[in-house]
Amino acid sequence: MRMTRREWLTITGILSSGRHATSQSTVDEEIRSLAEHAPLSMQFQGGAAEECRRWQQKFSTKLGQLLGQYQPPSQWETIPESTVDFEDHRREAHLLRAKGFPDLPVYLLTPRGSFTGRRPGMLALHGHGEFGNDSVVGIANTPERKAAIASANYDYGLQLVRQGYVVAAPCFTPFGRRLDSRDAYRGDDPCGVTFIRMQLLGKVLMAENLRDALWSLTLLSRNDSVDPDRLGCAGLSYGGRLTMLTSALSPKIKVAVISGALNVMRERILGRYGCGAQVIPGLLQFGDVPEIASLIAPRPCLWEVGNQDRLMVKAWIGPALDGIRRAYQAYGALASLQVDFFDGTHRWNGVKAYPWLARVLQP
Repeated sequence: MRMTRREWLTITGILSSGRHATSQSTVDEEIRSLAEHAPLSMQFQGGAAEECRRWQQKFSTKLGQLLGQYQPPSQWETIPESTVDFEDHRREAHLLRAKGFPDLPVYLLTPRGSFTGRRPGMLALHGHGEFGNDSVVGIANTPERKAAIASANYDYGLQLVRQGYVVAAPCFTPFGRRLDSRDAYRGDDPCGVTFIRMQLLGKVLMAENLRDALWSLTLLSRNDSVDPDRLGCAGLSYGGRLTMLTSALSPKIKVAVISGALNVMRERILGRYGCGAQVIPGLLQFGDVPEIASLIAPRPCLWEVGNQDRLMVKAWIGPALDGIRRAYQAYGALASLQVDFFDGTHRWNGVKAYPWLARVLQP
């Protein structure tokens, strides 16, 4: 019996669809499905200030459990490395050293000139990049360094000291002088490699850098020329991510500027994402970036978003902001949450940020 073309197409179509239905999914498909259905079981759904306060306590406790040890040492030795005097400020390079902790390189910038009383302090956190915290404080002694600063308006630490703040700028792992040799990684991302190696030792890279941010904040708050009640934090890209996390977990920070970091981890892992420096294991079981950012409420916080920043997917920005706004709304403090949508790429802007910081910290 001869089969017609229609019958053949019908049968092969069924068989083909059957094979597709029973074929094994790929790891990418599995991860995408898990990301799309992430539990986020501790999202704040809104309510009054006291409800938000109780939620913040519970979520910050859970976040601390996910991070593991992240508290800085209570005592340490400050080892001076160099001092450079400029016309308007002094730049000191220090190593912070404590038993059981890796040495932390940090720059301290202090305004020069006659001034009585104490100044506000700013923690200026760097993002990814070959030069680490050097760019943030304006070290531009090679064409490559000048280009790195110019492309991202990256020397916001230098800009801040010139506005009257005492600035601390730590170097994070694995960047700048803390990276052994990029060539040794043979094209692999040092962030991913470092994350894996630290995980085997029971450490989380994000927590290591959070500790160093908090350590630098303590150094700043203990400085004789700084008012410990007027402390802020700012950063671009990964520095923005750490600004969010540091501000979320340290009430010492009175105001935060988070630049180039209004994206969520669910969106990140829908692609083949591998930046181990930003990973908090297990986070999506309980929350995401909006939940961490909501721990800052009701303190003033400004987010910078470049309309040409390809690292932030526009479709996710609105929902992320909605999640953060719920916490500020609960406190009746929506005016304390601001967004600077500026015309630009993945870079520090500062146009709204500097007046915002000055209003709170009064340099």
